[in-house]
Amino acid sequence: MFNERNHFKVVNESLSGQRAVDEDTFSSVAILAERLERLKKTSSIFADITFSPQAEELACCEMVSALS
Repeated sequence: MFNERNHFKVVNESLSGQRAVDEDTFSSVAILAERLERLKKTSSIFADITFSPQAEELACCEMVSALS
């Protein structure tokens, strides 16, 4: 299983074209999104933190593929 640092690495490498966008990428984006939402619930200091537009696009692609 991936550790925290690997999730960032997988997403970063996928966004930069160093690796293919695959199930690991989508899984990592989902895990990071869940963790960000948990942080936002713990303190308002995290309220304005968002993913980059490119990472948001990956997250949307994952949701679309899950619905298909």
